[in-house]
Amino acid sequence: MKTVLVASSKGGVGKTTIATHLAAQSALDGLRTALVDADPQESSTRWAQRRAGLDSAVLPLDGTRRKAWRKQLPDDTQRLVIDAPAGAMADELDAFLEVADTVVVPVQPSTLDIEATVPFLDSLARHPRVRRGALRVGLVGNKLKPWTNASQQALDLLAAWPYPVVAQLRDSQAYVLMTGLGKSLFDYHSLQVREHQDDWQPLLKWLKKA
Repeated sequence: MKTVLVASSKGGVGKTTIATHLAAQSALDGLRTALVDADPQESSTRWAQRRAGLDSAVLPLDGTRRKAWRKQLPDDTQRLVIDAPAGAMADELDAFLEVADTVVVPVQPSTLDIEATVPFLDSLARHPRVRRGALRVGLVGNKLKPWTNASQQALDLLAAWPYPVVAQLRDSQAYVLMTGLGKSLFDYHSLQVREHQDDWQPLLKWLKKA
């Protein structure tokens, strides 16, 4: 079983959108997928409940009560995605960091967002598994507007960090719509949607290397 933790101490960066999309993509690939929702807002749980009738359903698990979710995790689970609570630093995520194979950190393209993410990344860097290279960390530039100077400057700043930028996801209202339906971009095949799906390919390839 591969485990992906999606985490950021900064709220509103698209953490749940990325977690649900990774879970959907995995389920659509035929993997038995579970989604641990550790955020008290339970957005990931509601998304999974809306998806329950699909062949590519994702099992939601309550991650707000420390390690209780482990007792509910089916033995045959092949992919586990964890939607971390907003605002949590690495020391508050230790139970998840101990089981994760990779950590995906969404970052929005603004100086304020990037500066707010630095303390979180510093706290990750101090974790023993990250220090010895047993836990890979990747950054995802999210809600990017590639035609703007702000997005380009943000990517330049991210490139200077010790963690790789493993995806650049463009801003789109489609994400909001899909999440509300219990769906993802990977559930659709129109030309416009496929262009956004292409944004995810570097991240999916990076995760496969874990």
